Amino acid sequence: MNVTPTPAQEQAALAWLSLLHDQPSSGDQATFSQWLRADPAHIEAYAQAQVLWELSEVPARTLATEDAQALQGYLDAMSGSRRSRRLRWSGALAMAACLLLMVAMGAGWQPSRWVDDLGADYVTAPGEVRTVTLADQSHVTLDADSAIAVDFSHGERHIQLRRGAGFFQVVHTGQPFVVEAGSGATTVLGTQFEVRLQPAGAQVTVLSGRVGVTPSRRAPQQILTAGQQVAYADGVAEPLRSVDSQARLAWREGWLNYYKAPLAEVIEDLARYYPGRILLLNNEMGAKRVSGSFPSKDPVAVLNALQAVLGFEQHALLGRMIVLR
Repeated sequence: MNVTPTPAQEQAALAWLSLLHDQPSSGDQATFSQWLRADPAHIEAYAQAQVLWELSEVPARTLATEDAQALQGYLDAMSGSRRSRRLRWSGALAMAACLLLMVAMGAGWQPSRWVDDLGADYVTAPGEVRTVTLADQSHVTLDADSAIAVDFSHGERHIQLRRGAGFFQVVHTGQPFVVEAGSGATTVLGTQFEVRLQPAGAQVTVLSGRVGVTPSRRAPQQILTAGQQVAYADGVAEPLRSVDSQARLAWREGWLNYYKAPLAEVIEDLARYYPGRILLLNNEMGAKRVSGSFPSKDPVAVLNALQAVLGFEQHALLGRMIVLR
């Protein structure tokens, strides 16, 4: 007969797995054996934990290291100095910290978010999309899991995109309106547009009007009009291209639209709407192309639909972590 472990049993299994990987005493081993025999669900929970551990070993260590570095940055920023001790994570501790703390605390255990949010004026949580009105009556719609800092001093309306993406509807006041993202900046010339952070840069999509995009301080400015998009990374802009802006910006209405997009890109987007973490471990699978329109409010249902088509494996844990391979 199949048994389904409870979340508490799954978490206990992970705790046992962590302990048994770290030189347990004979007493620990005896207690574990008693726990394992006490309920068939314990056996199933422990088997699932072993699968997750094996699947997640490399990315979990990576995530734990990233979290340690981000947390150190947060502490440095809070203290204003570098006198605090550096965090050091061994392999076993990295596994335990990443899996157990993340499972226990969910999306809250992500120090990289704390760093982004430090000094931010407006923040959205995973799965939350909301519109805020700035002091000049301009509107910013923040995508899920996004953060911006606002500075309207020094004769310029300045926005720093710290995480995620924002759609801007700018009111003309005579003062420049600039959105900084990565190494570059987008200057409003009369428009509605989106700026989305990407690895080492950002992507700008114009719905109406015009913007000037500068990928770095020394680079020339590119002028974008409605239906155009440009991305830049490491201070270098890619060729400008035409896009369906309405379709690209449909996340404001709760839809994610793709045409021959890599699965890895789709998973990255879904992760912003999931209250935890989604790990894609198969690079070959991540390169497969996806087309379609998906509801952003139910990332698990989208993953199930993609799994039915692409055939990847999917392992979930406590509603906080999904491993794909």
